[in-house]
Amino acid sequence: MRVKKILITGITGLLGSYLAKSYAGKAIVSGLKRSNSSTALLGNLSSQINWYEGEITDVELLIEACKEQDMVIHAAGMVSFDESKKEALLQTNTQGTACLVNAMLTTNCKNLVFISSVAALGRDSIPRINENQKWVNSTLNTPYAISKHLAELEAWRGAQEGLEVMVFNPSILLAKVSDERSSSQIYRYVLEGNRYYPIGDVNYIDIRDAVSLITTTIESESWGNRYILSKEAISYEKFFTEMAIEFKLKPPKKPLNNLMAKMVVNWSMFYNYFAKNKIPVTRQTIQSAQTKIEYDNTKINELTKYTYTPLRDTFKWAKSIN
Repeated sequence: MRVKKILITGITGLLGSYLAKSYAGKAIVSGLKRSNSSTALLGNLSSQINWYEGEITDVELLIEACKEQDMVIHAAGMVSFDESKKEALLQTNTQGTACLVNAMLTTNCKNLVFISSVAALGRDSIPRINENQKWVNSTLNTPYAISKHLAELEAWRGAQEGLEVMVFNPSILLAKVSDERSSSQIYRYVLEGNRYYPIGDVNYIDIRDAVSLITTTIESESWGNRYILSKEAISYEKFFTEMAIEFKLKPPKKPLNNLMAKMVVNWSMFYNYFAKNKIPVTRQTIQSAQTKIEYDNTKINELTKYTYTPLRDTFKWAKSIN
């Protein structure tokens, strides 16, 4: 698919900014941002973007932004696992997606690429999850997961009403340490010398691989599908050890057993790390880190035949200055 004009919501965020860079010079890029959003991740590219400023729930603004666009990449969203943020998550993630879909239908902008999350697939007792996973109401699902699941339903509603829709469900995105956004904060756990590691698995993907997979899939015009973006699932022990070797630091050496995990909110070592980084420790987030689960990437692998970046190379790039 040849895209001449593209609108990216969430363009100042982690994945949105990397996607914008990938399309720079290939398409006319417009971006939607809040008035107080930093454009630091875009660097000099910021001056080349056609900006629309306001909220993702502002339908009039969205209609103006969607006019004459060939495609919209909807990467805007709120990430929080705090129960007190439930309504804000629904407003931004779910209602925001509904407003965007309505604006696209109004302006006859037909192609929607929705950046969701593996969280939107839901959590159950199944150890391996693919795109066919049916949502199950469960106490394991965070407010964030629920809001993204409902947002996906809005995107598929758009498909039923005439849009061409493609959904991507990325796992943890490994970007630069210096990006200091959302999932890139996972590096801090080793950088700060913590001793314990969760006993579950971490699903991850180099953000450069995620961008390549998204753009390649868009070019293939495989509309009407959702795709998991994840390189693999490995133990936190191995993940943190590989990171520590590349960062030339000591890795966490002690497993966080389930009994300790139940007490973790009252345990200063782990709680202080999350509290300092404004990531509330909840029963769901701890249980997730203690669980062995794999997000199956077979579907996108068969479509793209992609070769992923080795984990050690990702860490080497992540800590580099340039």
